[in-house]
Amino acid sequence: MKYYLIAGERSGDFHASNLMRNLRQQDAKAEFRGWGGDMMKAEGGTLVHHYQEMAIMGFWEAATSILKFRGYLKECQRDLLAYKPDVLILVDYAGFNLRVAKFAKEHGIKVFYYISPKIWAWNQGRVHTVKKLVDKMFVILPFEQEFYQRFGYDVDYIGNPTADAVAEHQKTTDFHQRHNLDPARKIIAVLPGSRKQEIEEMLYEMVAILPPFLDYQFVVAGVDNLDANYYANFERNNVRILFNETYDLLAHATAALVTSGTATLETALFGVPQVVCYRTSAVSYAIGKAVIKVPYISLVNLIADREVVKELIQGDFNSRNLVKELKKITADEAFIALQKAGYAEIREKLGRQNAAEKAAKLMVGYLAPAS
Repeated sequence: MKYYLIAGERSGDFHASNLMRNLRQQDAKAEFRGWGGDMMKAEGGTLVHHYQEMAIMGFWEAATSILKFRGYLKECQRDLLAYKPDVLILVDYAGFNLRVAKFAKEHGIKVFYYISPKIWAWNQGRVHTVKKLVDKMFVILPFEQEFYQRFGYDVDYIGNPTADAVAEHQKTTDFHQRHNLDPARKIIAVLPGSRKQEIEEMLYEMVAILPPFLDYQFVVAGVDNLDANYYANFERNNVRILFNETYDLLAHATAALVTSGTATLETALFGVPQVVCYRTSAVSYAIGKAVIKVPYISLVNLIADREVVKELIQGDFNSRNLVKELKKITADEAFIALQKAGYAEIREKLGRQNAAEKAAKLMVGYLAPAS
């Protein structure tokens, strides 16, 4: 069968590539085309555009890029009709993907959604649009299934692919040696995100708090979709940049500063105490605060349904608060124990279900002609 996938950011590229690998195991004749990144390409997918070209952070920034997105949308629609896939598989990235879903539905193309858009966080009324446009929805957070059921929409909970990936990771024994790190000094991992815009908002502040923590090594998780020379602006004495080794970094870290996103859940599943950070433009923040309907921004707190990790958002994200909270997760044993107890609750809620394999089996089953 022919599969057309759209992933608009790095985490989507990762999850889509795992799904593609499992789809091929279920369907030996699988062909893949779509919009994504290097990991999807490595799995044999033909890329129309790299997600890096579409990476926009914030409500205002997205609004001001509307002409650019319209051009991509038109191109995607033409390509979709030319390719004639058996199914369109959308991965998160709601703003673009729901528009593509509408077009696909109008042209008789079956639509699957792998990893639900976060409509439960804002504009919950869009669930009616999803019900109308999406043939099958595959969700990865336990509360998402309950959310959709409230609207009379049955979805498949497949487990969490991030939990699977962390559980499968094998910690290396030569990490310090390979990266010329001091094995006698503990590591503070810095995860500033994968988009240049968010890194510029976050990373300067994150590495500006070095003086009280000179006994530690700050190691920044870099991504290779950005120029290495860009990261050189942040590298200094006691700050190192490592590329594409986030899991191994977390496996060796004592604490972490993390930009809100999938990385907060990854950090929790590795059992690393963390402070969650987020800042965007003033206009985007004002819009977001007005429309977002959930009490937290981190997946950790959302899954736990309570504050497990401290969230420093917008004005609260400053050097004073960073120092205060980082001291707690490096020196306050009682505080660290409470956070790790919360992590244990999250692991239990997510379980281990081999999400990508389960999704692939369900998808191929749904696509099989009725006998």
